[in-house]
Amino acid sequence: MAKRWRWGLVLAAVAAALAVWLGPRLVLGPEIALLPVVQRDFVQTVVASGHVEAPHRVDIGAQITGTVKAVPVAEGQAVIAGQALIELDSTELRVALQQAEVAVAQAQAKLRQLREVQLPVAEQSLRQAQTTLDNARAQLQRDQDLFKQGFIGQAALDDAKKSADLAEAQWRSVQKQFDAAKPAGSDAAVAEAELAQARASADMARAKLRYASIAAPVDGTLISRDVEPGDVVQPGKTLMLLSPAGATQLVVQIDEKNLHLLALGQKAQASADAYAQQRFGAELEYINPGVDAQRGSVEVKLRVPAPPAYLKQDMTVSVDIEVAHRDHAIVVPAEAIHEPDSAAPWVLRFDGGQARKQSVKLGLRSGGLAELVDGLKPGELVVPLAAANIHDGSRLRAAR
Repeated sequence: MAKRWRWGLVLAAVAAALAVWLGPRLVLGPEIALLPVVQRDFVQTVVASGHVEAPHRVDIGAQITGTVKAVPVAEGQAVIAGQALIELDSTELRVALQQAEVAVAQAQAKLRQLREVQLPVAEQSLRQAQTTLDNARAQLQRDQDLFKQGFIGQAALDDAKKSADLAEAQWRSVQKQFDAAKPAGSDAAVAEAELAQARASADMARAKLRYASIAAPVDGTLISRDVEPGDVVQPGKTLMLLSPAGATQLVVQIDEKNLHLLALGQKAQASADAYAQQRFGAELEYINPGVDAQRGSVEVKLRVPAPPAYLKQDMTVSVDIEVAHRDHAIVVPAEAIHEPDSAAPWVLRFDGGQARKQSVKLGLRSGGLAELVDGLKPGELVVPLAAANIHDGSRLRAAR
């Protein structure tokens, strides 16, 4: 009897202990780590990743066929405009230039000879021919008078006419030679054309010689090199790739569902994966009008006004584009919102020890937070989605 009494006391003590432990849970509900509704400035961002790229890259190649003599720069090296990048063997080109310059000198000498020698000679010959013609015409006039008077016969008069005609023919020939030798004449035109052609050939030879030294067109960084001394190069093949200095842009892919949020001029914060803690500013300057159907994304480009020194071509970057901003917005963690993408999102609001279903109207959403346009006030508490056993009307306690 005493033993049964002792077991009864033990069971009563256990029951009392369970009542103390389970009582609040059964009566007041479980303890839940609730989420607060707060008021704060809220920025909506679109997050994307991409790479660093210059707005344009310069393909460096040869304009003539030749053998590479030297490549005085290395991949990754910074170069300035005009700096030699590739040197071709120029022996034959120098000889060709010398020959072209000799041809120019010969054409100049020919033109000078025409002006200084042939023209004066033609002018003197023309004066002599004119004198001969004048004499022949005067003799013909005298013989005609004598013939009329009967002092000479027809044969003598015919000889005088022939002499006058021959003198006139000679004068016309010399006149043409003189006209051709004048500055506006045909011989001068031919000589000047030959000189112009010789000069053009010299200019071509000079240009080809310049092409033997391939220089950087702009300041920049050499990001690839595919040429070595001894290589035979030809026009049309890219030998080096140069990234111009100065302007830098970020090329990223944005999920097409966020396309409606983007606008030119939006500000962004970016960071290179290799320097994740060092953020820098960027600005959206281009949105591709087409969508990549395979990836469901849109390519956008952002300008970097002040690129940090560590930023290099093709670096991987992460970008947060600011697409909207609210001052003093009412914000709740997204992990408390049920059916956020539906027409009627809702939360479980903590109300005097119970969970109450509360419809809400959402605004901006970003970074695990959502703006509440309507439905809750700052300071209220909501139940996270992780509390799966809590429903509308459930009893609960706020965890301390």
